[in-house]
Amino acid sequence: MPLTRRSFIKTGTVSLAALGLGTSAPDARPASGAQELRNLAAGVQPLGPEDYAARREKARRLLAANKLDAVFIGGGTNLVYFTKVGWWLSERVFGVVLSRKKDPVWVCPAFEAERAKELVPAGQEIRVWEEHESPYALIGGVMKDLGAAAGGRLGTAPDLRAFEVHGLRRALPGLEIADGAPVTEGCRGVKTEKEIAYMDLANRIIKLAYREGFKTLRAGMAARDLSGAIAAAAQKLGSTGSGGPQFGPNSAFPHGSQVQRTLAEGDIVLVDGGCAIEGFRSDVTRTVVFGQPSDKQRKVWDIVRKAQKAALAAARPGATCESVDRAARKVVEDEGYGPGYKYFAHRLGHGIGMEGHEYPYFVKGNTLELEPGMTLSNEPGIYIYGEFGVRTEDCLVVTADGARHLGGLEAVSIEEPFGAD
Repeated sequence: MPLTRRSFIKTGTVSLAALGLGTSAPDARPASGAQELRNLAAGVQPLGPEDYAARREKARRLLAANKLDAVFIGGGTNLVYFTKVGWWLSERVFGVVLSRKKDPVWVCPAFEAERAKELVPAGQEIRVWEEHESPYALIGGVMKDLGAAAGGRLGTAPDLRAFEVHGLRRALPGLEIADGAPVTEGCRGVKTEKEIAYMDLANRIIKLAYREGFKTLRAGMAARDLSGAIAAAAQKLGSTGSGGPQFGPNSAFPHGSQVQRTLAEGDIVLVDGGCAIEGFRSDVTRTVVFGQPSDKQRKVWDIVRKAQKAALAAARPGATCESVDRAARKVVEDEGYGPGYKYFAHRLGHGIGMEGHEYPYFVKGNTLELEPGMTLSNEPGIYIYGEFGVRTEDCLVVTADGARHLGGLEAVSIEEPFGAD
């Protein structure tokens, strides 16, 4: 049976009643909220050996397409993505060589071999180096076994540390040390159906957690109080996550201000955060007002939401990343909040998956064409220092004929930040 969003995420019926963000806290008694806060991640199907094998097979195809004999991947997200092996970073080289011809070959400090065997799948080769030996020579030996010791091309993962890249170049002058990003980003940039389902759920959970957190708004509360309420709700819903709130003029800082401010009547409340399911992340921003919105707050909110809708409509297979950024920015500029980055101070969005910010990016100059399965944030904003800022953010996935926002519950108005699915 094919995996679908409906079969993957069995969330049941969720109340989407308006929050009523007034001067006193809306009713947040357990009778109205706790009944909804059940673990939505229970029963989620984790990745299996077949998923990692499929990733490595795609890597082989991309190695061939980019004329690379192999790629070396050190500790970090790329290593987890291709192998499920998490390894702490130190000055000692540890990693895996993925190639077009052989099964994965691991390079490991000798004294760590037994620990590595606990993590590396049975049957995969581990080559060890003693403290006085060169790990790069081991990598060179793998390349020799591939018939690529002279004139071969070894890619390095983008997150490989500089000393390792330089070490490879010094130790293996007969090899071309090349950028391995076309392999790692080529795999991670396009999500599978299962990965998209994880992200759908992660986005839904953080939106529901925000909704619960907003029920606790009250005059005089600190940002940490709202953050704590969101984190508690996310935990009940089945994930670990939170939101970073900014109140009033602090919301004009796209990544927040260090100035401590408590909530007051008429303040913008901007919350940006996320959570993860099976390692795949969400990133959501919502902006509301505590009390009655001013005409200017409402107008700016409406412009930002209009820009977000324009970007979603522009995102489709074959469209360039920069064209999607331009679609949103044109709306903002046409409404008088331009030019360029004057008020809409950042790019439209970033790729998202196992990391909160990753390849690719919605930004001017990026002519990369979108393809189905790519996932990016869609987060236009307008920031007026000394007054307030507004941002509305949802993650989108490119589909066969367009794009859709992940997790549902899209914003409807400044009073209704979470609409129906």
